[in-house]
Amino acid sequence: MQQMQVTRELFNDVMVPNYNPSEVIPVRGKGSRVWNQNGKEFIDFAGGIAVNCLGHCHPALVNALKEQGEKIWHLSNVMTNEPALRLAKKLTDATFADKVYFANSGAEANEAALKLARRWALDVHGEQKNQIIAFNKGFHGRTFFTVTVGGQAAYSDGFGPKPAAVDHCDYNDLAAFEALISDNTCAVMMEPLQGEGGIISPTNEFIKGVRALCDKHNALLIFDEVQTGVGRTGDLYAYQGLGVTPDILTTAKALGGGFPIGAMITTASIAEHLKVGTHGSTYGGNPLACAVAEAAFDTVNTEEVLAGVKEREQLLRDGFAAINDKYDVFSEVRGKGLLLGAVLNSKFEGRARDFLVASTKHGLMSLVAGTNVVRFTPSLVIPLEDIKEGLARFEKAVADVVNG
Repeated sequence: MQQMQVTRELFNDVMVPNYNPSEVIPVRGKGSRVWNQNGKEFIDFAGGIAVNCLGHCHPALVNALKEQGEKIWHLSNVMTNEPALRLAKKLTDATFADKVYFANSGAEANEAALKLARRWALDVHGEQKNQIIAFNKGFHGRTFFTVTVGGQAAYSDGFGPKPAAVDHCDYNDLAAFEALISDNTCAVMMEPLQGEGGIISPTNEFIKGVRALCDKHNALLIFDEVQTGVGRTGDLYAYQGLGVTPDILTTAKALGGGFPIGAMITTASIAEHLKVGTHGSTYGGNPLACAVAEAAFDTVNTEEVLAGVKEREQLLRDGFAAINDKYDVFSEVRGKGLLLGAVLNSKFEGRARDFLVASTKHGLMSLVAGTNVVRFTPSLVIPLEDIKEGLARFEKAVADVVNG
């Protein structure tokens, strides 16, 4: 069979134009290093947008994939399977939750959480209790329901009438939230650290205030931990470091370490409202995905890895501070653990993409969070020498932009 020549131009020929990918086509990855078609090496500070929690081709994940790949791949949920039940048991043992629903992505997990909240409210309180509150600049996925709940009109407008009874207010504005919530609120969905919205941490007063108001009005608190979950912040789940427990939590991205899987987890008394037939997924909980996710979860959920996240955060923060002392480009570095955002100061406002492009040129993969924040979500186990080398490459990129 003749080898197909794959170029960036082929994307324009065959793919729907909703993405505009880089010219770089990676073909191989190992740990925190990636090589393109021409053999050029990159250090990966992007991690597939907080997905590759153990880097590329981690031996534990490769072994799990190979082993399960020779046993059984897919059954559908007319049957159950061992990897799904093992993973569910580990998730419930390590969190507040009693019950797990498996999906294939963060958006699907969020969709399930929202449907469950609405069904719970209908069953327990009646149809008037249907309001969902979420936060401006939040991001919860691209299905029609989740994109409506996400607080970014740029993503949700232009597709006709939206699902109703969804309201938004500003993150960290407790007074605005208090004015919005009522006994007709069925759920509040929030990220315990806003990712796409610019790497915004909640204030202690805000996060605890939201929980208290949810309790007062009998509303379910849903934490979207798709980006923050599975070790990203230095806790297994971010809620554990905030001292606030949600009623429902969603997890995906790092859960599979690069293999598609998502999950919604909750308490037994809430879960019982998704009775047989009320919701489902063909692929959700398939043995192949769950076997890989189990290996990822086991590897991340150790004191050593979680403590290592905090150590790596400090190394990166020190590195960004040293670069900033030289070039004066950032006003602050926001975030927690290995979900960090370097915020551009007024001189470089709106130019986050320039820093991303310059980084790529110097062999560093990074991200943006809006037009004003350069985002970094590397592997949780990135070798310390790769952090140092990545920072050196980022400094060259910063110098290029500054000296323009």
